[in-house]
Amino acid sequence: MSSQANISSLDDLNFDNRFIRELPADTETINNRRQVIGACYSRVSPTPVIKPQRVAYSREVAALLDLTPELCESDDFIRVFSGNSLTAGMESYATCYGGHQFGNWAGQLGDGRAINLGEVINKKGERWALQLKGAGPTPYSRTADGLAVLRSSVREFLCSEAMYHLGVPTTRALSLVLTGETVIRDMFYNGNPKAEPGAIVCRVAPSFTRFGNFQILTARGDIALLKKLADYTIRTDFPHLGEPSTTVYIAWFAEVCRRTAEMIVHWQRVGFVHGVMNTDNMSILGLTIDYGPYGWLENFDLNWTPNTTDAEQRRYRFGNQAQIALWNLGQLANAIYPLIEEVEPLQEALAVYKLTFEQGWQSMTAGKLGLNAFDPATDKDLCTELLVLLESVETDMTIFYRQLAKIGTNVEPPLNASACEDAINILSTAYYVPEQITPEYKTRLCLWLNRYIDRLKIDVTPDAIKKQRMNAVNPKYVLRNYLAQLAIDKAEQGDFSMVNELLECLRHPYDEQPGKEEFAGKRPDWARQRAGCSMLSCSS
Repeated sequence: MSSQANISSLDDLNFDNRFIRELPADTETINNRRQVIGACYSRVSPTPVIKPQRVAYSREVAALLDLTPELCESDDFIRVFSGNSLTAGMESYATCYGGHQFGNWAGQLGDGRAINLGEVINKKGERWALQLKGAGPTPYSRTADGLAVLRSSVREFLCSEAMYHLGVPTTRALSLVLTGETVIRDMFYNGNPKAEPGAIVCRVAPSFTRFGNFQILTARGDIALLKKLADYTIRTDFPHLGEPSTTVYIAWFAEVCRRTAEMIVHWQRVGFVHGVMNTDNMSILGLTIDYGPYGWLENFDLNWTPNTTDAEQRRYRFGNQAQIALWNLGQLANAIYPLIEEVEPLQEALAVYKLTFEQGWQSMTAGKLGLNAFDPATDKDLCTELLVLLESVETDMTIFYRQLAKIGTNVEPPLNASACEDAINILSTAYYVPEQITPEYKTRLCLWLNRYIDRLKIDVTPDAIKKQRMNAVNPKYVLRNYLAQLAIDKAEQGDFSMVNELLECLRHPYDEQPGKEEFAGKRPDWARQRAGCSMLSCSS
């Protein structure tokens, strides 16, 4: 296998299903809903579907698995990644985990609509776990059917790949397949269910292990299995830390804290709001996982959440994501405490999170503003005032920073009225409501621009280089909710062209891409309140 450039058949995928080989299985083999005790997973098969149809696939993820385009466009590919057949080496199962949902312990949750196919070792020796989302019920489905609809599947498929190309740590998506069947969903939980097209996404990651995998074991007092899972995770996903021991457990938790902080900094950089930061949706690898009611900030609002379920509490709002991640890590610390039995090392690891996030945020902010480095003496107040300005009027975050890169330093502050007006005109495309740009706002913005240009001059960076740097961290293209909804509307009519157009565009989010400007525009007025274009429910 290692000597081949690519494989010619899906049966040639090199499976090494270490998770189920080394960890205990559920002894019950009937696929009925139940509490699963003393096991990390249950064996379960995907439910066959009537008429699977390929919507799209990611060529980059296919390459990770050594799959050729020809193989991805084959009927065999559709059969396998719709769950209608398993290749040689696949051993399907669903994992057991628990979690805190909206701050409350929910007990056993588990893979209720995700079925793992196994772990592939590619020609580079990398381990990639494959998982079908929406492939039918499992013992963890509770009262649900284990299925997924096209609208949520389009969003998950596109966002997984968009985040990767933005440079955000994320799980990936190989394929999106229609099932040819309908699924009944109540999109707004308001008593109006309807039939929607069913779909399945094949997700790909080094591991899908979550904070909740450890939490459920500690909650049940199964410390022996907790240790076995932690040891497996360290040996498989963190081998550089060495053989499991108390010292290594501490180092492992500190690394999870660091990776999580780095992920959140990236979320803040691109204006991404996860929407459902429950502990069962937190990856032990610091990857973005479970793309449900997510969204990108359009008008900048620290209090915005894309999740209708969270509309009142706003627990998972944009400005609170860093604090929630820390809270979630605290729950993970509680879960692994029995392995360490000391509080101080865990507190020190949580301090690693705080320090990593603060340093990462400062470095990220400096990059977004085109500064060589963050200087707290000058830049803290500069950034604080900018956040006030962004929130004072409806400002498109993505467009604002791209336009800010065009502001030059070839003028001497204080800017005269004409120069100030020119600068504001450059930024004007980022504003949703022109009437909000009052003379008072312009005066305050001009004062900030004076301070900003003064600060840029300290770095003595040529404008062209500054612009290049800023455009490398401030994307032009993000997966705005209204764009995803337009693609969904077409896909539900059998037209997959926009799904694939967006996939192609989002492969190069920092490039200008002439001819693709329609995907870089502000949210149109018609999308302000339209279903799927702003806030979304967890319904899928």
